[in-house]
Amino acid sequence: MSQYLLIALLAVPVLTAVVLWSLPVVVGERVAALVGSIVSGLVLIGSLVLWWDLRHPHCPCTHEFVDTPALRTLPGKLLPYADTDLSWIPQLDVRFHVAVDGISMPLITLTALLVLVCCLYSLKITPRIGRVRSLIALLLVIETGVIGTFSAADLVLFFVFFEIVLIPMWLVIDIWGDHHDRPGRRRAANTFVLMTVLGSALMLLGFLLIHRQTGTFDLVFLGEHPLRGGHGIPLAAAVLIALGFAVKMPLWPLHIWLPDAHAKAPTVGSVLLAGVLLKLGSYGMIRVLLPVLPDATATIAPYLAGFSVVAIIAGSLACLAQTDVKRLIAYSSVGHMGFIGLGIATMSPEGLNGALYANIAHGIITGLLFFLAGAIKDRHDTGDLRAIGRALYARLPRIGGLLTYACLASLGLPGLAGFWGEMLILLGAYHPADWLPRTTFIVLMVIAGLGAVLTAAYFLRLIRNLNQGDPAEYPAAPFAVDLSRIELATFAPLAVLIVALGLWPFTLLNEWMLL
Repeated sequence: MSQYLLIALLAVPVLTAVVLWSLPVVVGERVAALVGSIVSGLVLIGSLVLWWDLRHPHCPCTHEFVDTPALRTLPGKLLPYADTDLSWIPQLDVRFHVAVDGISMPLITLTALLVLVCCLYSLKITPRIGRVRSLIALLLVIETGVIGTFSAADLVLFFVFFEIVLIPMWLVIDIWGDHHDRPGRRRAANTFVLMTVLGSALMLLGFLLIHRQTGTFDLVFLGEHPLRGGHGIPLAAAVLIALGFAVKMPLWPLHIWLPDAHAKAPTVGSVLLAGVLLKLGSYGMIRVLLPVLPDATATIAPYLAGFSVVAIIAGSLACLAQTDVKRLIAYSSVGHMGFIGLGIATMSPEGLNGALYANIAHGIITGLLFFLAGAIKDRHDTGDLRAIGRALYARLPRIGGLLTYACLASLGLPGLAGFWGEMLILLGAYHPADWLPRTTFIVLMVIAGLGAVLTAAYFLRLIRNLNQGDPAEYPAAPFAVDLSRIELATFAPLAVLIVALGLWPFTLLNEWMLL
């Protein structure tokens, strides 16, 4: 039954999107948001059931994941569960092969959760342009593409699902983005899609090189029989694939599309862009680079770590200079994804655990931050910190308090979800894989630690500049509602998960068993 459940997780959202587009225009926008909420809620329930089935003691892959020695040298190797393997394009040996394991299931569940809260948010809070039915349909198509990417066990299928996400997100930014700046949002949408298509093209070239050497696109087979060698074609494939995924994460200097995309996107677009779309790149590195090209990945790992650390510092310094709250959060994502890139580059159990954990934590925390940024912008009709003013604690105490909570989680306060990923990543940089230059990684660890200090600096600066101050110095707010019921229902699951994962980190760490 598990394989049919996985197919349902892929099919139900996109079929619902087709139905929404087929409905008569007279169907209300709130009905569309309600349908999206129900369907995405069912997808979340289905993902939890599938995850529970994966973790159940009778599941053979659970024991294999713990006991297989190959995982010590090939982390990220797919151990298929809910496996469906059908011939698709036999002339090219391309198969419709989908499967999940302990690495992909948390990300699938995160995707389902964020799409659900985005649909719930749209029940009451809609973009000024309206057209909620089309917006919900596009969000459901994005959900199918992301879940498909996280479950694809064939490299060509991985590429197809990877590309499915692009056009819907481009439309979300271009149509429902910042209504004050139509040229700016179109430029941001075009830059997003062009940069990502360029990265996808490089990634596909790398996949073709792998097929040329191995004769297969199957990730399960490639995990068992990796392409060895740190030079020549394996190295070329690793560089191309790493560049493709680095655009998606994004790592410096390929991050140029991200700040504008976040600043111009609607709230739900920013939440999904930061919460799940950036994870496609980091997941791809763990799922494809490490197990399929281990020797070539070891060759490029110090360079990947170096660019990741530059992303940490550059993102943090850019945050200190921002005056727009959404752009600040966007640049903070560059820094956090830099930490994840550093963890992957260590190729060590600690670093990989930290990268996997930080993937989930970043999705939850940054999703909440973008929701709060949207709530603040909706009430002030601007995201400019200078125009919003101070004393948010006095004017909007619940939103101000939640913003402080999310900022503290993002800067890595112990006891909240953001702490464990960064801590394990820095530990992994201190103990990288035996075949990597330890002195280099220790230097990078120290620089990344300075980046963590800068992260605390810009978030505390944001809290001081936005939340604190004398309310008498600012005019009375033209709104009465601090935190609406629908916002509370949307934000609460993310806020609860932040503290739950901070207090019980092994809820996720037990999934990967890399320590």
